[in-house]
Amino acid sequence: MGFRILVINPGSVSTKIAYFEDERKVWEEKLHHPIEELRKYSKLIEQLPMRKEIIIESMHRHGLREVELSAIAARGGLLKPLISGVYRVNRRMLDDLSSMKYGAHASNLGAILGVEIGQPYNVPVYIVDPVVVDEMEPIAKVSGLPEIERKSIFHALNQKYVARIAAEELGKHYEECAFIVAHMGGGISVGVHRDGRVVDVNNALNGEGPFTPERTGTLPVWQLIELVLSGKYTREQLWKKIVGQGGMVAYLGTNDLREVKRRIEAGDSEAKLIYEAMAYQIAKEIAAGAAVLKGKIDAIILTGGLANEQDFVDLIKERVDFLAPVKVYPGEREMEALAYGVLRVLRGEIDAHEYS
Repeated sequence: MGFRILVINPGSVSTKIAYFEDERKVWEEKLHHPIEELRKYSKLIEQLPMRKEIIIESMHRHGLREVELSAIAARGGLLKPLISGVYRVNRRMLDDLSSMKYGAHASNLGAILGVEIGQPYNVPVYIVDPVVVDEMEPIAKVSGLPEIERKSIFHALNQKYVARIAAEELGKHYEECAFIVAHMGGGISVGVHRDGRVVDVNNALNGEGPFTPERTGTLPVWQLIELVLSGKYTREQLWKKIVGQGGMVAYLGTNDLREVKRRIEAGDSEAKLIYEAMAYQIAKEIAAGAAVLKGKIDAIILTGGLANEQDFVDLIKERVDFLAPVKVYPGEREMEALAYGVLRVLRGEIDAHEYS
């Protein structure tokens, strides 16, 4: 039967789980959490019992018992900056995640859920390439103001995974390649991959890079300062405007690209402008990455949910394909990336890091 791995990937309104036997995905399920249910909890950590219960219920419905597992692969949350790799979940990591020391995000619950489910059966729990992977070079961290250092928060898990796939297709090792990878979803990150490291990337969570279906990306600084000082908004309201209520949803009232396409087809010129502007900004960010690599690029990679939209992909490609061949891997490969990373540890191909 090989190694049996349960994958847990919590999101804001759902928890994705999957079961793998070695590389083969046996089943996957997206467990939805109604907004009415989530409103019962004043703190994110209070959702743990509810999420744990429905995960176990789903496992048992599929005929999977906890004792049968070789390992649990959980989505990594907001932790201190880390090098890329697989990390064994330990007490210090659990403390940082549960206290929300480095920020509150649904992904913080992944490792905690893994331990709650696996620990009674001595099942080891790991995270893989969390969002705080930091391989940026010192020159890339200079912001222009000494009090502010650029941070690395991005879709490391999916970016690293599709980059390895692309390298294999090119007949190379990932560590030999130079890629620019754009993960395009609710958040958008554009990473510059060189010799196995992401040497520069926009902070996809805290307002940097292209605007997205629901985030503002980089904003004109002085106008933002004026907005902050206007007294019209609280700290929390401003944060929501930047992350969750910004970008495409602020302009058009929806974060669904399919709905925007329908409006464009119906002749909505505003929808067309914003749709094209988002592709335009992504292309600009990719072109900036080309400068980091001095034009020596093996491939430009487009991935994430927005990569399923061919017209959107074409708008980006027409602006950047002069730089390098463009490879497209639609959707998110996070479940596979988590399982594959842990499988490599179980097989002894790599060592797991200790969080300290």
